[in-house]
Amino acid sequence: MIVTCVYVHVNRDAVKSFIAATVENHHESVKEHGNLRFDLIEQVEDPCRFMIYEAYESEEAAANHKTTTHYLKWRDTVKDYMVEQRHGVKYNIIEPNDRTKW
Repeated sequence: MIVTCVYVHVNRDAVKSFIAATVENHHESVKEHGNLRFDLIEQVEDPCRFMIYEAYESEEAAANHKTTTHYLKWRDTVKDYMVEQRHGVKYNIIEPNDRTKW
């Protein structure tokens, strides 16, 4: 199982649009085979900074996410909303290590 934390810094005037596009992406991403979680989190101290927490059962499931229509739409929609390019950091899931506990 794998987690990717995607860090995004959004232009102040694009925050509402970014949230709307990402919530739409979230609703479809959680339906994907192999998806465990797909959370959008906003930083308290700076409401222009977000983290997307993506948990998948496998590297393959995570890679398949990037080929979906909803991801491609999201990627193209939000690209001009960002102050800087988003970046992801991958983590291995230690616990819970049982799919049924998600």
